Amino acid sequence: MSKKLPKVLLIGAGGGHLTEVMLATENVPMRRVIATFWLPHSDETLSAERKHYLIDPHKSLWKYAFNALQSFYVILRERPDAIVNAGGGISIACSLFGKAIGAKLIFVETGARVTTPSKTGKFLYKYSDLFIVQWEGLLKFYPKAICGGPML
Repeated sequence: MSKKLPKVLLIGAGGGHLTEVMLATENVPMRRVIATFWLPHSDETLSAERKHYLIDPHKSLWKYAFNALQSFYVILRERPDAIVNAGGGISIACSLFGKAIGAKLIFVETGARVTTPSKTGKFLYKYSDLFIVQWEGLLKFYPKAICGGPML
């Protein structure tokens, strides 16, 4: 009898963040679900993926509240076994709701962060089951992280 593959929610702001989590999980056997915000190329680029579009809450408390409602819905609907997150404010609520239902949280600090940590990374570090940085210089900010090297 074969075991069902784990369901993994990949979260990332559009563009580089999402590209990084997709690359990081490219050859990993899983049932992949994407959570990101919509961009003009999103439907075409993600046509083969199960996906949810969330509002980008950047710098608005009202948008963060709406993003939290959307994120709560996504977590209840998908019930992921794990979450792989590359950051952006879009990812905070999904990550916390996922942890609340028992999902493992893997955070990949974006490759754009070479010498200073991101706000999202600093916030989610304490909740992450695995925290990965792409540059050794960030280990001083995240002592329990592992350095996976640059993906791009």
